[in-house]
Amino acid sequence: MKQLLLAALLAPLPALAQTTPTPRLPPANPLPYEDAEAAAVMSPINAMFAGLAAHDGAAILAQTRPEGGATVAIEKPDGSRALRHLSWAEFAAGIKPGPEKLEERISTPAIEVDGDIAMVWAPYVFLIDGKAHHCGINHFDLVRENASWKVLNVTWSQRTTGCTAQ
Repeated sequence: MKQLLLAALLAPLPALAQTTPTPRLPPANPLPYEDAEAAAVMSPINAMFAGLAAHDGAAILAQTRPEGGATVAIEKPDGSRALRHLSWAEFAAGIKPGPEKLEERISTPAIEVDGDIAMVWAPYVFLIDGKAHHCGINHFDLVRENASWKVLNVTWSQRTTGCTAQ
């Protein structure tokens, strides 16, 4: 019986199922967030962006779960790609004081919540002194603990071409 079940699970999908388009995320919640739950999910993300703007790694860490981290998928102008993962401590250590004005802007976030887990998927542009430095897509995984949302992981794509200040 177990072998039959295993064989059924490992069998290729019928051709029709393989050609069915992948479901897309539902329409994003518009800015400003109309739903109190969506606003609560966005709160630690917005606080992280404020910490980034203030060059304050500790403010960013305050919004995260320590076992999580940050992963970036970089697409270089020459077309080569690189993947880099950082613990939250490593990520925060990279936030250095400086005169540059740092700003990350997101647009049209798709926010999904199920109980005590949530995810946010949103295009972003990262600005230095008001000029687009890089852009891509952010994907945040969040968990709710003690009635407060924390960022477990953030994964983002990063490219320098086709970026405009939003």
